[in-house]
Amino acid sequence: MPSITIKTTPDAKETNPGTEDVSHSLITFLQTQSQNMLTRLYQKPSACLSIFRLLRPLERQLVMNLLWLDLSIPPSTMSAWVTREGKKPYQGALATLARLHILPTSTTKLALNPTFKSSLRQAITGGGTSGSFGVLAENDDKHPAPEIDALDAYALERWETILYYMVSSGTGQFPAKPSAGVLYLLQRSGLMASVHGGALQITSAGFQFLLHPPHVQLWELLLQYLQMAEERQMDLVEVISFLLMLSTTELGKDYSTENLSATQKAMLEDLRDYGLIKQRTATSRRFSPTRLATTLTSSSPPLPTSAGSGDGSHAQGFIVLETNYRLYAYTDNPLQIAVLNLFVTLKSRFPNLVIGAITRDSVKKALANGITADQIISYLITHAHPQMRRNKPLLPVTVQDQIRLWELEKNRMKSQEGYLYTAFASQADYEYVLNYAKQLDVVLWENPSRRCFFGSLEGHANIRGFIERRQTAGNA
Repeated sequence: MPSITIKTTPDAKETNPGTEDVSHSLITFLQTQSQNMLTRLYQKPSACLSIFRLLRPLERQLVMNLLWLDLSIPPSTMSAWVTREGKKPYQGALATLARLHILPTSTTKLALNPTFKSSLRQAITGGGTSGSFGVLAENDDKHPAPEIDALDAYALERWETILYYMVSSGTGQFPAKPSAGVLYLLQRSGLMASVHGGALQITSAGFQFLLHPPHVQLWELLLQYLQMAEERQMDLVEVISFLLMLSTTELGKDYSTENLSATQKAMLEDLRDYGLIKQRTATSRRFSPTRLATTLTSSSPPLPTSAGSGDGSHAQGFIVLETNYRLYAYTDNPLQIAVLNLFVTLKSRFPNLVIGAITRDSVKKALANGITADQIISYLITHAHPQMRRNKPLLPVTVQDQIRLWELEKNRMKSQEGYLYTAFASQADYEYVLNYAKQLDVVLWENPSRRCFFGSLEGHANIRGFIERRQTAGNA
């Protein structure tokens, strides 16, 4: 019998690390949803095809093995194909498909969810007229569909406006401001925060967000958008199915809004702000998906720059760092320069080169904004120039160590709110209350010689109640 084996080529890991072992973020989100919600979603052929694309290779293989079977098969038949080394990945794939309610758990049979199977078959064979993959708008000679280059430029401008605002806000610069909806999404996702009621500033999570590739960044925001759907009284199934439908559309084509639900029509404004679609006017009855939308569930780059357009140094890296802390960045991209300005003291700027230095003050400024030393080092490694990659180690060890030492300077003292318990009547009372607090694991500091200890804020109510009960019992 044929056996199911799992192979991962080194090239695949380098190109897209982690994809073989880690589920896509949307798959993880869908695993937390109810069976009724997923069954409604699986009624859409475009949603089933998009979810199938996001599954890991072994999960896709299991689905395809069962998709065209009219009858269920015993679990022993499928497990007989699995090698000894593949048992654990096989069980993991079955568990993921079960949580997605694609392959219900059963000890007697293996069969795909009938709704999912029917819709995926329809998506592959092209049957049906449900409009699940979008309805093309009629040709309009007066307003033809935009060119692909124009769509790419529009998507890039919208997306970089968001990123540039994140890195520039709160630094004294005044970048173009995204819409109120985008700003609310950035706050809710924890990527930006208002410090003491002032202007929004990038957080540690926001800087980590900048280290991710555009595809991961986009899904991180969209998942937060999905989590906000209920409070905005939007149908979650309609929201997800529209995003997955967009991922199956064709770049450079106009699609009609006539068949969209009320929830999906309300989404058009948000998707325009994110750069996923373009409309001639806000009330237009047609829209054009951009590359950000059409690549949502594919491995193709979502932005023209992320494919490596432009010179090779931009695609592979642009930063050269010397042992004397001087940094040379071969770029004229405003976004990349703004990110460097978060932790580098910039000194000179030329048409395609920026010169600066990593200093104690510049790193302390970054640390004060919640950026960690490891994140700074990770960014420098990720965007290192090809010439730097010949070095072993890639970054000068002296610079890495010094950045971490500057972080240790900041973290020498740690503050924590709590209560100081003192003035105990006797040593026995002190030890009795202290032991109770230790059982709760809320003791932060103790001094037996002075009969006092410091407890956390969370444990105060329990400790106070314990002391009051002991005093009441003693008085009785």
